[in-house]
Amino acid sequence: MSRFRQYAGLFLCLAMIVAAASVAGAQEIGALTAPETGRAWFVNGATGSNGNDGTKEAPLKNIDRAVKNAAEGDTILVSEGIYSGTFGAGYITIDKPLKLYGGFAPDFSARDIVAHATVFQPPNKSAAKAREPLVTMEKNVEGSVLDGFVLDMGMRNSYSTTEGQPEGVETGKLLLPPAKNSGDAATVEKPILSIPSATQGGNVTISNNVFANGANFGIQAGVRSGKMRIVNNVFVANRMAAIEVYGTSGQEPGEAEIANNTILFTWSRLDDFQDMGYGIRIMTKLKYDIHDNIVGGNIKGGVDHRRYNDDDWIKLDNNVFFVNKTADFSYSPESNVLFDLSVDELVDVPLASVSGNRGEIPQGLKVSRAYLDGYLNARYSEQTDLDRESPANQWRSVLGMNLVGTIETQVTMYGNRYPWKEALEMFGAASGVGAQRP
Repeated sequence: MSRFRQYAGLFLCLAMIVAAASVAGAQEIGALTAPETGRAWFVNGATGSNGNDGTKEAPLKNIDRAVKNAAEGDTILVSEGIYSGTFGAGYITIDKPLKLYGGFAPDFSARDIVAHATVFQPPNKSAAKAREPLVTMEKNVEGSVLDGFVLDMGMRNSYSTTEGQPEGVETGKLLLPPAKNSGDAATVEKPILSIPSATQGGNVTISNNVFANGANFGIQAGVRSGKMRIVNNVFVANRMAAIEVYGTSGQEPGEAEIANNTILFTWSRLDDFQDMGYGIRIMTKLKYDIHDNIVGGNIKGGVDHRRYNDDDWIKLDNNVFFVNKTADFSYSPESNVLFDLSVDELVDVPLASVSGNRGEIPQGLKVSRAYLDGYLNARYSEQTDLDRESPANQWRSVLGMNLVGTIETQVTMYGNRYPWKEALEMFGAASGVGAQRP
């Protein structure tokens, strides 16, 4: 066989693969734009109007208006662009089971969550209007889907202009209320995605999203029944925990599958780095299947298992851990006992399944070098100035009162904003583990 014929055969095979992928993509878009049940609502922030009827030819302008208009079980399709809610409200409340998909081209002919990023990113001034989670799913959630969005609090938060800004990082440290930058509204200490404990049970899928710069959890969710699937997402620069999911039923526990997520740079409760700052937090009354995640660069630990949830309800398999500052796995088998374990020690934890976990830095993982360097060198320090001979302290001493002084604190980095466009580059960075390119 000539080399030309070999190349021709190879070209034909590649053409067939591309054609098959195009057909598969068209079939997926067709299924979303014409769902088997319910109707499809279309949203385009650039060309739509809330006075439209929400068809592909006459889309709505705002996601929250589509949510309001939709009936239980409907599908909402959102084109590329940056959204902040009607009147810049800065939040979305979903009070019925809906399927929301982002990442569409303006004419809805193609879907690619990276090339056609759908970004919900309210400005800081929205925090003066409403102080809510970025997205809330409440009441009935059975069958709900949230897929293909960049959910970013990075513009709504307040950041210091004078402290905690390593070279190359775009903001100073995160400011928590009552502190705020001059002219700002204070940071909203709410999760990016909240599913309150009073919500009715049901199956929920959270997939192919970016959760960035959350001021109080990436996802914080109660599961009454059914299965919550948190799969193929990127979590970066969130505070407290990237994922905290807990059971709310006193009877048969629900389930949580946490799989193929990339979880990086989760920050502690305060800038002293003393507590919280976990990638995944195992809570109570819930079964967990945690597998094929990338979990790295978290201030306290990769996975926290200290709430005495039943070990037989937990599977932890094929995850990659690296550069978690306190531990890869924090474990309390009983009251007043705490082990901070490395990935190599996981095999001795008596979980329902624990295998294939490893400690390594995924070679293809694209991370902001400036942010990484700042995180690796993040430090907190304090200096106390106590003048025991001052008249005030002498008087306090005579009366048996505590002496007073001043404390100056300094932190080199804490909760700084991570650029959402660079977070999108993490999809597909490591083959088979972490978030894959949809």
